[in-house]
Amino acid sequence: MMRDTVKNPTLRNNWTLSEVQALFELPFNDLLFQAQSIHRQHFDPNSVQLSTLLSIKTGACPEDCKYCPQSNRYDTGLTVEKLLAVEKVLVEAQHAKDSGATRFCMGAAWRSPKKKDMPYIVSMVQGVKALGLETCMTLGMLTSAQSKELNKAGLDYYNHNLDTSREYYGEVITTRTYDDRLDTLENVRQAGIKVCSGGIVGMGETQKDRAGLLVQLANLPTHPESVPINMLVRVEGTPLANEEILDSFDFIRTIAIARILMPESHVRLSAGREEMNEELHALAYFAGANSIFCGKKLLTTALPAADKDMALFDRLGIKKEALQVEQCDDQVEGQLLDQLQLIENDKHFYSAAN
Repeated sequence: MMRDTVKNPTLRNNWTLSEVQALFELPFNDLLFQAQSIHRQHFDPNSVQLSTLLSIKTGACPEDCKYCPQSNRYDTGLTVEKLLAVEKVLVEAQHAKDSGATRFCMGAAWRSPKKKDMPYIVSMVQGVKALGLETCMTLGMLTSAQSKELNKAGLDYYNHNLDTSREYYGEVITTRTYDDRLDTLENVRQAGIKVCSGGIVGMGETQKDRAGLLVQLANLPTHPESVPINMLVRVEGTPLANEEILDSFDFIRTIAIARILMPESHVRLSAGREEMNEELHALAYFAGANSIFCGKKLLTTALPAADKDMALFDRLGIKKEALQVEQCDDQVEGQLLDQLQLIENDKHFYSAAN
C-alpha cells in the first residue's frame, strides 16, 4: 500500500498527557483494534521493513546512560573498537542488502562527532547510498552545520532517541539534557534529514512516563518518520542490570499507542527482540509495529537469527517491505566506489578513546 505524499491534515501534534493515559487504560482488545484499524489506513498490514544496524565505533562513550554497556563509566566487559574502515562498512552494507535490508544504519559511541570524524562519516554515507540503500546514522548530538554536511552527503535518516519522558529522564541520564536531545532533532529536521526517534521501556519508569515519552514524540512539529520502541536489555555491569522485566502487555500497549499517535510513522521493534517469543512478535506486528532490525547484533546486543525472522514472516503471511530508495546510476556509483578504494586503510583508524 503506497502512502499519499501529501501531509495528512488529520495528523495531530497536540496530544495531551491525559488523552494518552486514557488510551493506556483502554481494554486491551479495544486498544489493539483501534491501533490495527489506523495501521491499515496508512500501511500494508502484512509488510514489515527490514533495517540493519552496524556499530562503526564501539565503546569508550563518556555519557552516563544507565542502560548502556558502551559507557566508559561501567565495567561490562565490552571490547572497545576503533572507527571502522569505510571499505569494511561498505562490505557490511552489501551483506545487509543481500539479506533483504532496505535501510542501513550506522552507530558510533560518541557524545558527538568531532571535526576529524566527519570526512569518514561522509564517505560512509556516500558509499552506502551508492549501493542503493537508505542511509541512517546515530552519532550522538549534532550541530546545525554537521546536520547540513550529512544531508549534503545524502543521509536519509538520523536516529536520536528521547529515551523516556522529560520527568523521568534525569533518573537515567545526567550528562546531557532532554533539551540537548530535542535540539539535535531540530537541527536534523531543519537540515532536511528525516528523523528516527523513540525510546526505551522497562527502565523502571511508570505508565505515565511511557505516555509522556509518546506525547513528546507525537507533538514534535513533524512526527518522526521512524519510531523505535526498545525493550530494556539488562546488561551486567550497568546500573539497570537488575531492573524488573516489563510486563509484555504493557510493552504491546506502548507499541499500539505509538501507532495511534503517529499513524504515518514506521514503528520499529528494536532492542530486546532476542528475549521476545514468536507470539509476542506476532502481537507487536498486529499492534502496529512494521519495522525491525535484522542481523546478528543491534550495536552490542544480540538479535534473533535472520532465518527465524523469515520463518515467522512465512507463518504469519508477512512480506518484506520493498526498497523505496532510488538507486544511483552506474556512473555515479562507480565513481564513489573507486574514490573510496583509493583511500589507504590505515587512514580510517584511530583510537576510539580519542
